[in-house]
Amino acid sequence: MTSSPLPGPSDISQPADSALAPGLDVAPGFARSVAAGALALEPYATVFLASGVTLILEIVAARILAPHIGVSVYTWTSIIGVILAGISLGNWLGGVFADRWGGRAMLGVVLLLGVATTAIIPVMAGWAPGWVGGLPILLRIVLLTLILFIAPSLVLAMVSPVVIKLTLKDLGKTGSVAGRIYAVSTAGAILGTFLTGFVLIQAFGSQQTVYGLAAVLTVLAVVSGRLWRTRKVAVAGMALLAGAGAVPAINGPLSTPCLEESNYFCIRVAESERDGHQVKELILDQLVHSYIRTDDPTHLEYPYQKLFAELVAAYPSDRPDFRALFIGGGGYEMPRYVEETYSQSVIEVIEIDPRVTQTAFDHLGLRPDSRVTSINRDARMTVPDLPRAAYDIVVGDAFNDMSVPWHLTTLEFNGQVKELLRPGGIYAVNIIDAPSSGRFLRAVVHTLRQTWPHVYIVNATGQAGVEERSTTVVAASDRELDENFIRLRFVQATGQVPALRIVRGDLVDEWLNARDLVLLTDDYAPVDNYVAPIYLGSR
Repeated sequence: MTSSPLPGPSDISQPADSALAPGLDVAPGFARSVAAGALALEPYATVFLASGVTLILEIVAARILAPHIGVSVYTWTSIIGVILAGISLGNWLGGVFADRWGGRAMLGVVLLLGVATTAIIPVMAGWAPGWVGGLPILLRIVLLTLILFIAPSLVLAMVSPVVIKLTLKDLGKTGSVAGRIYAVSTAGAILGTFLTGFVLIQAFGSQQTVYGLAAVLTVLAVVSGRLWRTRKVAVAGMALLAGAGAVPAINGPLSTPCLEESNYFCIRVAESERDGHQVKELILDQLVHSYIRTDDPTHLEYPYQKLFAELVAAYPSDRPDFRALFIGGGGYEMPRYVEETYSQSVIEVIEIDPRVTQTAFDHLGLRPDSRVTSINRDARMTVPDLPRAAYDIVVGDAFNDMSVPWHLTTLEFNGQVKELLRPGGIYAVNIIDAPSSGRFLRAVVHTLRQTWPHVYIVNATGQAGVEERSTTVVAASDRELDENFIRLRFVQATGQVPALRIVRGDLVDEWLNARDLVLLTDDYAPVDNYVAPIYLGSR
């Protein structure tokens, strides 16, 4: 195999490079300057784009994996570890290959392999989950990430060593050449990271982004690899490009499992039957967040939602100034319930993802003329801007067993929430844990007690130390809550049988003191560590 070295700036003036495009003969001096500048920048453009593609794939990886294994600290750990492993191995192999076969053709082959390993990702994402489906969750996450992303990250990492080999003309400048190449490569990675998070996923979705990356690498392979100069490489490259180009047609460019793909979730809506009624399921990534009956806003599927509803009933239903704030919208079941049940209520929802809110309007029965007001921002950023002493109840429903926004569990955030409540107001939050052995629920209750004089565990059993994984509602207030009064108010407001039981204070104290207590603060909140056993045990 013959190779043609990548010219450096000092080589541009040689006679071999004087044969420019015919149209440039009228101004050979200008044309030569333009060509010289382009050739001087080409190696940097090549590594810039290759590295940018690698980091775009790293960010997109979470969206591609989410429908199959969710997005948790384990998912991100696996993605980052696999991509770094691919980059490390690719840098090493790229150096070996560059010393042995370094040349334009070699660069073209590497970039063509980048096209193939990138374009096949959406197809593999449809097949691979079935291959690892029976494995333990941690092994499943790591293997699925390896199958999909080790090859492209490895291949693309080979580009920089090959380009350094082609660019280097003077051994006395090895350090400066390598330094410039890796600096530009890192700059490409930075741009790719920001571009993906802020633009690409929301604008095009993960699958279309991947196909776009394959197209960019195709152009790069043809231009930087000079494929037309080496017949065998050109023929093999055309065959490989034809195969990669057929991938979207085979897989379907729109065959994503997501109804909407936002910067936060793969959003899906499915239909199913629950207790003889047709319901719509809101699925965010891998988790079913809501079962919604669009024809009945008062239907609440999950037991913890019914407990929230009973706590809401602690306030007179005819108060014209009754005001509720929900942190986390999801399928908007509770906001729809309150709107339907309490005709004069004012309802506000903080939902970080505007696409989730729009899905509730488009598919989940939230009316266009609804009194529900949505604020699409992170709750930690939003709460300090809300009016003080204006809310009767604040409901925290942003937690699940896969992804817990820890900054909404801390002492500092609790203080901000308390400022929003009127005297006697209630802050209610749902926590998923195994109460008897878990540490998350204990830490939440202990932390809430530092802000409110009255903190209650609310469930349907009246017991604190339930062993199995469950969703527990915790209520905090500056006034004592009367279980009988709340149950009575709920019956009066809805005519339904209440389920709420408030765990006795002495039982809560005994349960809390069974393990060391941790105060959750902005400086120290090991929430992911506490949630991990629940996540692993349920999968």
